[in-house]
Amino acid sequence: MGSFLEMAAVYRMPQPYWTRKLPTRATRANIVLGIEQYRHEEKGVKQTRVAIYTRVSTDDQSTKTQEHELRQYAKNRGWTVQRVYTDHGFSGASEKRPALDELLRDTRKRKFDVVLVWKFDRFARSLRQLVSALELFRKFGIDFVSATEALVFQIFGAIAQFERALIGERVRAGLGEARRNGKRIGRPPIRSLTHEERTRMRMEHRKGKSLRKLAGSYGVTLWTAHSACHAGAARYV
Repeated sequence: MGSFLEMAAVYRMPQPYWTRKLPTRATRANIVLGIEQYRHEEKGVKQTRVAIYTRVSTDDQSTKTQEHELRQYAKNRGWTVQRVYTDHGFSGASEKRPALDELLRDTRKRKFDVVLVWKFDRFARSLRQLVSALELFRKFGIDFVSATEALVFQIFGAIAQFERALIGERVRAGLGEARRNGKRIGRPPIRSLTHEERTRMRMEHRKGKSLRKLAGSYGVTLWTAHSACHAGAARYV
């Protein structure tokens, strides 16, 4: 007759608890981690995808330090590094950079949730370029994070809004000045109507001829015919 353990193995009996090996500390930690991941999946928690961007100005410089620190920054926050975009030997003032262009294309495809950089000047040197990129990220719901600087995203959004307001104000001021100087705003008419043509057009319109037919007969736009028959009519009453 064999031992109890041999019999249990033959007849597939449950092994006594005192003979089982206890899991090690590392094994217990892995079990807990697996349970937490399972709970996240069950709750539908979406993993944050991050795109890392690094840049150096000369070819003899390395981006390894930036990349290592940024990977650690993402790991500490539970983010998944989707891809690292790196430009070697490109100045920050240059708007055309291969890796940056590819990152912006992937932004439009919504391939990540966060763009992570070491410093803002690694991404752009000019405020205009930085604000333009931030507007693109905002449009597609992507956050922009610097690992070493405490500037907030809303500040750049406010700057962009302020800049748009200034541009609109300048445009309106320019249009107003042009009107005061007697300049015509907008597309010039196909042809100008004489006083006799305007008078004749108003009479035909009063007899029931439509504005569209009048415009076709006199070779003018519908708006010119409308102005001649209505705005002009009030002036000549």
